[in-house]
This record gives sequence, structure tokens and C-alpha cells, in this order.
Amino acid sequence: MPPTSEPGRSVSSRLLQVLFTFQPGHTRFTLAGLARRTGLPQATVRRLAFELVAAGALDRAPDGTFTVGTRLWQLGTLAPLTEPLRTVALPFMEDLYTALQQHVQLAVLEGHEGVIVERLSTPSAVGLTSGVGGGLPLHCTAVGKVLLAHGDAALFDALVERGFARFTPRTVTDPAQLRHELADCRRTGTAIVREELTPGADSVATRIMDGEGRVVAALSVVVRAGSVQPTAVTPSVVTSGLGISRRLGWTPNVGARVGGGSRPFNGDRGSVTTR
Repeated sequence: MPPTSEPGRSVSSRLLQVLFTFQPGHTRFTLAGLARRTGLPQATVRRLAFELVAAGALDRAPDGTFTVGTRLWQLGTLAPLTEPLRTVALPFMEDLYTALQQHVQLAVLEGHEGVIVERLSTPSAVGLTSGVGGGLPLHCTAVGKVLLAHGDAALFDALVERGFARFTPRTVTDPAQLRHELADCRRTGTAIVREELTPGADSVATRIMDGEGRVVAALSVVVRAGSVQPTAVTPSVVTSGLGISRRLGWTPNVGARVGGGSRPFNGDRGSVTTR
């Protein structure tokens, strides 16, 4: 339970603490549940929750539980990257989905994980652990490896210090092996992962670049292991990624920049070759 009695805490910080309690997999709370998750007194949570309901940031159901409100969702769609990115990417994702009938997803880097901002799925596709808005580990997912490969050295170093979780027997947890894979990812712009996060699920991802050549997102297709070879769908994924990048202003002579202009991350700390 988080400490909540620090002197000088503002009302706004407590409001945000209540709001940020809502996460993928935790989308509905009672007052008691909010108090328990935040560590705030129930009387304080009650006052803050009803203020948020009045503002439209939370909704209160007839059974007394609270969910994220429509006005807060509308505010989230104004985020400068995700909504234009989704708008541009969706037609390309729909084409991939129509052709392959597999999971097609778009992810961006947020802190130490990749966050799924859009996904198209067919009911018969392999089951996945995270939905839209959920986080994915960077070291063992295709979109994660693309984002990590084009992040800066400090990000990789921080993940090494924390240690890489093993999700399946095929999860890569050795930093040296991962550095080698990320170097290949920077060279080709793609990553292929075979059952590293979810048994029975393979994925292939490619980078998406903006007009300045910065890698701002990753696009992937997730397939049931054995149903189709990831290498067979790689050209289609890459073509879609390049199409989205062009719509965002990227041109081939710009190339790809690592870490949005921060110092390059490399296994050997040397120069980065991109294409």
C-alpha cells in the first residue's frame, strides 16, 4: 500500500493518484477498492471520486462502482502522438488484417515498456496477454525489441539493471544475446520473436518513423506458432510500416534516428547503421 500521509501533498496529486489507479485489467472500482489501491482514507477517496464524477473524468454506475469517464477518454485522444499516429496507421493496419486475418497491433514506447495504442484481431487468432492500452515488455516482444533497439543506451542499461523476466523457455534474458538481436533490428528495421512472451505466439514487427527520422512507434503482426512463418509476412509488415512512415513525413533520404536524437544505443557502443 503506497504511503499517503506525506506533508505538503496537493489535492491535484491525490486526484491524479485516484485516476491513475485505473489501468488495463483494473477498470472498475468500488470506493473501498479505490481506497485500498491508493492507500488514501476512504473519506478522502469518496470526496475526490465524486469531484471527478462531477467533472466527467469518472462515471458512477447504478451499483456504485466507478469507471473512467467519457470526458477523460476524449482528453486522452488529444495526446499529440497517439491519435494522429492511429489515424494514419489504421488504413494500413486494416489492409494487413484483411490480408492475413491475424492480430495487427501498433505500439509506442512509454517508460520501460511498449504500450499498445491500436489492435485489430480476429476471434480465431491466438490469445494474447495484453489489450489496447496495456503494456508489453521490451525485451521479449517484437514491437518491444524494435522500440528498445531505437531507444537510447540508458534505457537498455536500466532494463539490464532491473533484470529481464523470463516468461517462457524461449525468452531471451541474456544481455549479450539481446544486444546482438537489437543490433540486427537497427540494421534491418525489423524484429522477429518466437514464443518469447506467450507460448504458441510468434510475431514480426517493423519500425515507424516520423519526418525527422525518429522511430516513434512499432507495427507488428502476431500469428499462431506454426500457422505461418513470420518471415513470410515480414515484407507485408515492412511495406505497411514504410507507408505509415511516409504519411508521417518520413522520406528515404532521412533514414532512421536512434533514440529521438539521444546518444546511440549499440551493443558495441559504436556507430549505428540504418537503412
